[in-house]
Amino acid sequence: MAEVTEPHSGWTFITNHARVLAAIADNPNVRIRDIAAHCRLTERAVQRIIADLEQDGYLSHTRDGRTNTYRIEPDKVLRHPAEAGLSVASLLSLLVKDETARVKKPVTH
Repeated sequence: MAEVTEPHSGWTFITNHARVLAAIADNPNVRIRDIAAHCRLTERAVQRIIADLEQDGYLSHTRDGRTNTYRIEPDKVLRHPAEAGLSVASLLSLLVKDETARVKKPVTH
């Protein structure tokens, strides 16, 4: 997973929870350190987000030695009433697909 180095300030369209979930969808064995670098969060923030996602049933993990393997529940519906009926898989199909395209082809301004 490539580290993003440009600074950011201001609001964004995507929440940190969605960013972390997309990073995990891209690589189920990703390290917390790599998620943090990619999402521009602290490792502690990523740990809290993963705990939130696990507590509410969106994510689970198994541990093999020092490696976690995450499993996303794709059929689980999003929490906000405005997204009633929209599944995690639908959200990730947008985020992970866009991330793949962005990594392959640099954005020009």
